[in-house]
Amino acid sequence: MKQILFLFSMLILSISSFSQTYTNPILGGDYPDPTIMREGSDYYMTHSAFDYQPGLTVFHSRDLVHWEPISYALKTYLGSIWAPDICKYKDKYYIYFTVATQPRSNYVVWANNPAGPWSAPIDLHIGNIDPCHVVGEDGSRWLFMSAGKRVRLTDDGLATIPDTEEIVYRGWQYPEDWETEGFCLEGPKLRKIGKYYYYLNAEGGTAGPPTSHMVTQARSQSINGPWENAPNNPLIHTWSKDERWWSKGHGSIVDTPDGKWVIVYHSYEKDFTCLGRQTLMEPIYLGQDGWFHRYNQVDVALPIGVPIKNVVNVDRHTRLSEFRLGLEWKFYKAFNPDRVKVNNGALTLKAQGDSPGTSAPLMFVAGTHRYQIEAEIELHGDVTAGLVMYYNSQFYQGTGFDREKRYRYRKGGQTRGGINSTHTNHMWLRLVNRDNIITGWYSLDGKEWKRETWGMDCSGYNHNTLYEFQSVLPGVFASGNGYATFKNFKFTKL
Repeated sequence: MKQILFLFSMLILSISSFSQTYTNPILGGDYPDPTIMREGSDYYMTHSAFDYQPGLTVFHSRDLVHWEPISYALKTYLGSIWAPDICKYKDKYYIYFTVATQPRSNYVVWANNPAGPWSAPIDLHIGNIDPCHVVGEDGSRWLFMSAGKRVRLTDDGLATIPDTEEIVYRGWQYPEDWETEGFCLEGPKLRKIGKYYYYLNAEGGTAGPPTSHMVTQARSQSINGPWENAPNNPLIHTWSKDERWWSKGHGSIVDTPDGKWVIVYHSYEKDFTCLGRQTLMEPIYLGQDGWFHRYNQVDVALPIGVPIKNVVNVDRHTRLSEFRLGLEWKFYKAFNPDRVKVNNGALTLKAQGDSPGTSAPLMFVAGTHRYQIEAEIELHGDVTAGLVMYYNSQFYQGTGFDREKRYRYRKGGQTRGGINSTHTNHMWLRLVNRDNIITGWYSLDGKEWKRETWGMDCSGYNHNTLYEFQSVLPGVFASGNGYATFKNFKFTKL
């Protein structure tokens, strides 16, 4: 009875203290493996970069809901970048991350300010995935990683100490009849709160069945363990495929200046898995039993109270026409700033390869179900240019043209979309995405638009079918010899 009364009082207190509401996701579209930290009233967050470059975009917020990109920490393509951890130790900021090459290794970059500049990546020469930095009770620095492993760091945090890797945790065993992708003990996030170290992990795999993923918690009074599993595990989980948010997991907690707690995690959206894993947030509380709990009334598909005031609206799409590399825009598997020049809102993109797939297109995260992109495009040289909805170099859809023809791109292949009867090097193109259905449009004057006869479905472009943890991103491309100019770029939510 006392526990029921306590939970009820916490519910009333939480409702009265949440002065505003927000609706998930807090970062729509492909923002997986969120890692978050707070310094004063400022929050910083970054995510897995995978094959996009520049990588490790750092976001800033003061209300936990609206996030603005302020820097990027990785200019070099090392391979697919997984599950970073952003933290501050003494007067420096660090991002630890995995490069999923074979053999895999973990790296670190550092900066004096989250806004950069960030150092060159430093190889820590240690395997496993998903590093998390934590400081022991004696001041020692550690990286905890997948499979319950840890390794000790040098005092500067820029190298590992040989022969210190060990397994310290075996995870929480969920029931055998749960449908998951596999046990997959990964995504550790550790934090010292009061007398305990809290040890969050992801289990169940990040894709596969809708009910695969979860966040579990354990605690210990020492960084050395032993680790006690929470009786209310899992803290975060998708229980049914009927829910809007699937495969919820990989959680990172942060407190507010007034002592409240939230957890950020990623999730696929039902019927929109091609958007990638999106960043969600919900308030949690530290109970009298010393464990974190969800508020029972929270439904992450509905507006949720946010324990922070003075919400400032930031629309991350308003600056797309500035073509800011590493903030909104990014290449696929290549960062070559020499290919890009921007002048008065006009992008000059040097051509590369012989198709959109080999051109390393320039893309951004749309993060919404219905939108359109359009641009005025001018060709210079023997060039094909256009607009794409891009998953990877083999699977993309889009529209383009050269001086002879208009083209449709489907599943990475090129077919003729129509004759360029005027042999013009100047055309307006548009792509529309309505609930995963892609259609193309073109214009010769930017005023009178004609719809192409084709339409395509991109809903199957996701990790469960194509692997690589990518998503469908809209963007621009130029292939061949020469360059293309993109003017009057517009992104419109529909």
